[in-house]
Amino acid sequence: MTARTAEQRWLAWHSIDTGRLLLVGATAVLMLVALARTAATGVSDPYVAIAFGLFVAFGALLRLMLPGGREATPIAMSAALAYAMVLRIAAPGRALAASPPLQVVAVAAVGMLLGTLPHVAAGRRPGVSAMCARLLAVAFVALVFRPIAADPAVTGHWVLACAVMAGLAAIGWLIETVITAVIRADDLRARYSVMLADEMRVQWRLGLAVGVCAIITVFGAEVMGIAELIVFAGPLLVIQLAFRRYGGIRATYLQTVRALARVTEVGGYVEPGHSGRVARLAIAVGRELGMSEPDLLDLEYAALMHDIGQISLIEPIPGGATAPLDASDARRIADFGAEVIRRTGVLDTAAELVRCQWMSARGGPQQPPLGSRVIRVVNAFDDLLAGSADRDRVAAALDRLRLDPGAQYDPGVVAALATVVGRRPVSRL
Repeated sequence: MTARTAEQRWLAWHSIDTGRLLLVGATAVLMLVALARTAATGVSDPYVAIAFGLFVAFGALLRLMLPGGREATPIAMSAALAYAMVLRIAAPGRALAASPPLQVVAVAAVGMLLGTLPHVAAGRRPGVSAMCARLLAVAFVALVFRPIAADPAVTGHWVLACAVMAGLAAIGWLIETVITAVIRADDLRARYSVMLADEMRVQWRLGLAVGVCAIITVFGAEVMGIAELIVFAGPLLVIQLAFRRYGGIRATYLQTVRALARVTEVGGYVEPGHSGRVARLAIAVGRELGMSEPDLLDLEYAALMHDIGQISLIEPIPGGATAPLDASDARRIADFGAEVIRRTGVLDTAAELVRCQWMSARGGPQQPPLGSRVIRVVNAFDDLLAGSADRDRVAAALDRLRLDPGAQYDPGVVAALATVVGRRPVSRL
C-alpha cells in the first residue's frame, strides 16, 4: 500500500505541466522580491496599505464560481487595481502620495493570501494558479502606471489620466484572461484558441465592471479618502451577488436535468451510472474536437438525457444497450426522447441532438450534428464496456468502433475518444 501511494504521488507530481510550475515560480519570486523590498524600505502610509490589503482580503474571501467552474474575485481585483493606480488619497490636513509599485504587489499578495486561508481551512481548493494570474496582472499595472503617474502632464488632466487607467485596466484584464485560458486549456485538455474565446466571452462583463469600479475608486480616494472603499464596495457586492445567483440557477438547472436523466436508471431501462458516464466522456471528447463551451453545455444536457426515449418501451432492452438496435427502433426511441425534451420549452438544441443520435455518420439521409455523432460513439463505447475499466476491454471496444463496417460512427470522433481514454489525469494547483 505504501509503495502504491508513493507511486501515485510521483505520477501526480509529474502530471503538473511545466507552464504551470513556471507561472507559480515566477509569481513566487515576484512576491518574495516585493515583500523583501517593502520590508527593507518600510511601508509608506501604513494605514492606507492596511486598508487596501484588508479590502483585497475581503474580496478574496468572497470569491465566486462562474459558469464552467471558473473562480473570480471581482472585489479583490478591483481593490488591487485601484491601489495600483491611485494618485492621491485625501487625509485630514494633507494628501497622501501613491505607494511604490513593489509595495502594491506585496499588499495585494498578502491580501489575497489572507482571503484564501479560510477557504483552505474549509477544505476548498486554494486556486493558486488563478491567484498567480491575478497578481501578475496587478503587478503589470502597478509597474507600468507608477512611472506614468509621475508625469504631471498625465495626472494634471483627469480625462487623460482616466484614459490611461482604462487602457491599463483592460491590458491587466487581458493578461489575467490569457493566463487563465492557458491554465484551463491544460486542465480540461481543450484547444487553447477555443478556451481563450470562451474565457473572454464569459469574463468581459465582469472585467468591465472591475475596471470601472477601480477607476471610480481611484478618483474617489482623492476626495473622500480611505472611507470611500466602504462606499464603493456596495456596487461590486451587488454585481457579485447577481453573478452568484446566475451561477446558482445554472447549477440547479443542471441538477434538475441530471435528476430527469436518472428516470431511465430508476426504471431499470439502463445500467446505473450509464447516463453520467456518457455525459462526462462526451464532454471530454467534445473538448478534444474543439467544441465551444455553449455547445458543450448542450452536449452535456443531451448526453444526460440521450436514453430518455426508452421510457416508451413496454419491455426494457436487455442491459439498456441501444447500439445493437436496428435503425427503425433506434429512430423511434430517439424521436420520442427528443419530443419529451422539447416539451420543456428551453432545451430545443439538446432535443435536436438526441433526435439525430440514431443517424449514421456517413451514408445517411443527412449529416447529423457533431454533438449527435459524439453521443452515438460514446454511448456505444459505454455499452461495450458495461461499466468496466479493464484496459484490454477498453482496447477491444475501441477496435470494434474503428472497424465499424456499417459506417455508423464518425472516425474523427472515435479517434478523439481514443485520445481521451488514453490520457492520464492532471493535477491542479
